[in-house]
Amino acid sequence: MRLRNYESDSVYQVKELYSKIASLETQAHKLREERDQVNQLIRSAPTPEKRKEYINQAKQWKDQLRQLETQISAMENELTTQALQIPNDTHPETPVGPEENAKILKVVGEPRQGGKDHVTIAEKLDMIDFEQASLVTGSKFYYLKNYGAWLEFALIQYAMHKAAARGFSPVLAPDMVRTSIAYGCGFQPRKKEASQIYDVTTASTVNTTAPKLCLVGTAEIPLAGLSATKVFAEEELPKKIVGFSHAFRAEAGHGSAEERGLYRVHQFSKVELFCVTTPEQSEAMLAELRTLQEDMFAELGLCFRVLDMPTEELGASAYRKYDMEAWMPGKNGWGEISSTSNCTDYQTRRLDIRYLSKEFKEHVGSKDVRVPWSVKEKWVNYCHTLNGTAMAVPRVIIALLETHQRSDGSVNVPLALRKWIPGEPSVLK
Repeated sequence: MRLRNYESDSVYQVKELYSKIASLETQAHKLREERDQVNQLIRSAPTPEKRKEYINQAKQWKDQLRQLETQISAMENELTTQALQIPNDTHPETPVGPEENAKILKVVGEPRQGGKDHVTIAEKLDMIDFEQASLVTGSKFYYLKNYGAWLEFALIQYAMHKAAARGFSPVLAPDMVRTSIAYGCGFQPRKKEASQIYDVTTASTVNTTAPKLCLVGTAEIPLAGLSATKVFAEEELPKKIVGFSHAFRAEAGHGSAEERGLYRVHQFSKVELFCVTTPEQSEAMLAELRTLQEDMFAELGLCFRVLDMPTEELGASAYRKYDMEAWMPGKNGWGEISSTSNCTDYQTRRLDIRYLSKEFKEHVGSKDVRVPWSVKEKWVNYCHTLNGTAMAVPRVIIALLETHQRSDGSVNVPLALRKWIPGEPSVLK
């Protein structure tokens, strides 16, 4: 917890609550036994007076048992709340500490020096409109127009097709989920941090017990939900999917010069990679995700670096996380454009995503037999999940415009994107 900069006593709370619940369960078990005994006495009471006495005694124990069960239920809810605050384990090779302790694993390309920033470039080419979006919706929203819109469509198509060529199945995911799914994925704020989640309420959900909804901050959340409560056969794994959704972030920076324009906004388009694996497959799958991301950004002609992120940057769910940062000449620095994480069984335990081991079939043989779940459950284990950003559209647009700009204000189009833009232009002007 301390390594991840989580100021929480949740571990101690869980331990204490577990002990209290166990003690109350023991008391409840004893009361149930006594209740059953007195019920027997009621049926065999020798006189009406004795029967009435036993009935009164049974009512007392029933009331006591109801109170205990109410206490246990409340404590179990609190235990769940506290347990959700506990982050995942950490890979032994993960650097310890804050963001500046990230380990640079690889640098691709040479940083370009000088040039205009993406806002200047995009406004000159009539690709973007922040002013009107601010009037219509508010700050940190934007319109993409003309080649700006086509560039977004091109990046989405490019990423989806590159992933499909590597065996990922396409999914169009909901932009809204139940908050329980988001929390199960590890998306809850740390203490003293503002939530980035937009909660959704309607007239029909205010002051009701209906499940609460929120807008997704990434397609990872609904893609994880796609497998919630499922039990896969081991032969079905790994499951590799690529999904598109809009992403909504309530917190959008502090208005610094580095965050000008598209870098940190409230809504953006995102293509996400998501995998469900066995524990033995997850490490190799993390390497596969990273390779796919590197290949795409290299093909787009970006200068980028790969970072092994330190403990304080892992969030709640990641066991190990790699970030990719592109060189952005407009701010003369690096900016994150992608990440990929191995979440091991953190999300699957919360969302109940499991698989049936191959050993089960070896145990029952090839016969088509109906096996009781109580027997089958012995061969059921929790899966691992992994996620990776295939395309965070606004950030990649920044890197493309600033990297491929020309002295006359036009922009070269990478060959890989041209077929997705009408007229297949080599230059945007």
